[in-house]
Amino acid sequence: MTTTNQERSLAVLVGVQLPGIDDVEHAADLAELGRLVHTLGFDVIATVSQRRSALAAAAVLGEGKLRELAELTGGSGVVPSGAPERKNKARARRAAESGEGDEDEVELGGDDGDDAGDGGAEPRAGGAGQAARLATVVAVDHDISPSQARNLERATGAQVLDRAGVIIEIFHRHARSREAKLEVEIARLNYVAPRLRETGGGGDRQRGGIGGKGAGESALELDRRKIRDRIAELKEELAAVQREQTTRRALRQGQRRVALVGYTNAGKSSLMRALTGSEVLVADKLFATLDTTVRALHPEVRPRILVSDTVGFIKKLPHDLVASFRSTLDEALEASLLLYVADASDPTFRDQLAVTRGVLSEIGASEVPSRLLLNKVDRLSEEERDALRLEFPEATQLSAKIPDDVAALREAIIAFFEQSMVEAELLLPYAKQSLIGEIYENARVLSEEYDDVGGRLSVRAHAAALDRLRSLLAR
Repeated sequence: MTTTNQERSLAVLVGVQLPGIDDVEHAADLAELGRLVHTLGFDVIATVSQRRSALAAAAVLGEGKLRELAELTGGSGVVPSGAPERKNKARARRAAESGEGDEDEVELGGDDGDDAGDGGAEPRAGGAGQAARLATVVAVDHDISPSQARNLERATGAQVLDRAGVIIEIFHRHARSREAKLEVEIARLNYVAPRLRETGGGGDRQRGGIGGKGAGESALELDRRKIRDRIAELKEELAAVQREQTTRRALRQGQRRVALVGYTNAGKSSLMRALTGSEVLVADKLFATLDTTVRALHPEVRPRILVSDTVGFIKKLPHDLVASFRSTLDEALEASLLLYVADASDPTFRDQLAVTRGVLSEIGASEVPSRLLLNKVDRLSEEERDALRLEFPEATQLSAKIPDDVAALREAIIAFFEQSMVEAELLLPYAKQSLIGEIYENARVLSEEYDDVGGRLSVRAHAAALDRLRSLLAR
């Protein structure tokens, strides 16, 4: 076990506490970033935090905090300017070793007056073995510009990922279906394109020619054009895949559908497995599920109830990913019932719930009937559960690990659909006996009687299903 941990690369978190962000929210954001970075495969060894009125324009942090960060990564702590990057790094290291100033250092701006003694480098659990190693990745809890990322890399000598970059990389690794892979790749290329930079000797402009670069087109411009062309190809493929998905959803139109929605790692997949008996992936990781899964409620009822497990939400989700995964959220928009799943053991679940509701409101799903499920209550004390009952009297408290809780939720789902069903009698002529399966699929048959004309079936069904069945019998 220890050997495996030693093999994992190390990372440092960087966060700037901006005006309007209190200490609790700032700590929660950094903790979430730490979980994202851990999901990506890194061990977090320290956090460098600073209170500022705005991100430093050059390298996010002020000069003092930048040097603290560089001590954790083995970098120089200064941002060279003007000369080629490789030469500047060497000169910065020599200057740091000699104790002399570097005349080419970029003006970073000192730390704000209220930064003194605040938000230093906080070590994280890692052990003595990790303490001797340097971090190779710096994860910033903000969206930063390409120039800020480049300056941080020069100052620290480490790979720099902002929050959007971390999330996109996780999505890229976890996507399984063709649709999810296409959506993630489009978002990834949109993220990479503005961050391309010239490599050594690649900035010259070339003559045009068949199969070559356009007239006067640099290597960087060529790379960007290739990315634009690739994005266009991916969008065409995605459109074809989404047409197939639309056809599948149309076939399910009129069926009773429940969608599990909520923050990432709230326990949606665990509930999905418990309600449907399906072998969906369950993992204690952020964004373990990126593909919409649809299964029937188990044990099955008639008419059948379908349950959908959707992609989880997160704060500061990159806009490209929100747009890309709009199609997966269509399951929520077209559902008959939304089950908002919240991790009641997480002290920030109220903010997480607000994020979920905000995103669903953007796509128009706020009008869909919904129920709130406070999951993982087995981790709470009875006093904490009583407090939640007072705060959320309409919510259902449960744990996906407790069979009785899951059974009660199943009955509540069935009861929701039962209340909108009506009783009716259908006449099934002997010439239309082939429709008996269709009736059983879309209605609950209470009794059957047969005479010389055919069968008289007493059924319970939704009004729309009854209209459809009557039209089939009348043909």
